[in-house]
Amino acid sequence: MVKFVKTNDIRKMTTEEMNKKIEELKVELFDLRMKQATGNLDKPHKIDVLRKTIARIKTVLNEKDGSEN
Repeated sequence: MVKFVKTNDIRKMTTEEMNKKIEELKVELFDLRMKQATGNLDKPHKIDVLRKTIARIKTVLNEKDGSEN
């Protein structure tokens, strides 16, 4: 289920939790793309929401990596 994740909630996650969440979202994104290809996707905006959520998590991961130096 596609759900918007707030940045503050992402910042509270550990690195391991973020990596796990990214993997889960990528699987869900793949499923949505397959539904879109077959014409069974009801709400195409879910793909955009997932892509942006993945990018948001990756941004926070990069911020954490940069602050540790």
